[in-house]
Amino acid sequence: MHHIEIRSLSKSFRNVIALDGLNIKIGKGSLFGLLGPNGAGKTTLLKILATLINPDNGEIYINNINLRKDPRTIRELIGYVAQDIALDKVLTGRELLDFQADLYHMNKIKKYERIDSLINQLEMNDWIDRKCGTYSGGMKRRIDLAAGLLHIPQILILDEPTVGLDIESREIIWKLMTNLRNQGMTIILSSHYLDEIDKLADCVAIINNGKVIDQGSPTDLKNKLGGDRISLKVREFSNNEESETIKEILSKIDGISQIVVNISQGYSLNFIADREKDLLNKLKVELAFAKFEIFSLTQSQPSLDDVYLQATGNTLQDAEIFMTGKRDFRKESKESMR
Repeated sequence: MHHIEIRSLSKSFRNVIALDGLNIKIGKGSLFGLLGPNGAGKTTLLKILATLINPDNGEIYINNINLRKDPRTIRELIGYVAQDIALDKVLTGRELLDFQADLYHMNKIKKYERIDSLINQLEMNDWIDRKCGTYSGGMKRRIDLAAGLLHIPQILILDEPTVGLDIESREIIWKLMTNLRNQGMTIILSSHYLDEIDKLADCVAIINNGKVIDQGSPTDLKNKLGGDRISLKVREFSNNEESETIKEILSKIDGISQIVVNISQGYSLNFIADREKDLLNKLKVELAFAKFEIFSLTQSQPSLDDVYLQATGNTLQDAEIFMTGKRDFRKESKESMR
């Protein structure tokens, strides 16, 4: 049963396409990951799901309710935790949750039970009665998450919930998400952290330039690559010319694909090697014949970054750098027009 169905969703801002005919189905009680670089369209999608902005085209159905026609009913079903945290600095964390519960018109007894439960689940007892203005980023994020969960939503929408957080806060939030999913809540998690999506998500949609370029369980997506990830260095510090020569040698070996020269790691080469073939021995022979000695060779299971690379031709990190450059360029252009 699909809890959420997104059909041909499109959205543009000032001629910039944010979403481009998006189609996604999300199962009830699943933890669904949206993976992609900043600027891929993830936040736009989540804001539309949270009824904060309207799409240009397309439809969304939640529990078979049309979001565009009945946003009020949808708001009762969802909890939304945005990327940007806005807390009243004068109120304590407990007072803020109390105020938020009153906005939901919660029963007084149930309200206090719920607040106490969330304080315990998110391990906030030590600082909940301090003013929010004194909180660290991790504390603020936990309070924000608690506020979004007060009314026990059927669907929890999280936009980059652990970005920039300390390890302790990150692990507490991960644990809570897993527990909520196990209790039957549907969770939509936007992230550009590969390990977060890989560890938590039942299903993931990889988004690039406003389109879904692949989706499935993290395991299925990685298995589709049909090989292991190999990292090769012929000496501790190499150079571009030497690396390109080795890349040419690798490209002629049947069963080796996705060859990328990683400059940041001393010109190492990363690639996928078909598991069904004895490629590493063949590789060693070819390199020895070309008078290259192997400095290091590591073999591991493919990651979601390899899946992203296969689909787009770039690693997720490369995409992040590219999107950051585009945003900086737009900012400079706007300033120069003033």
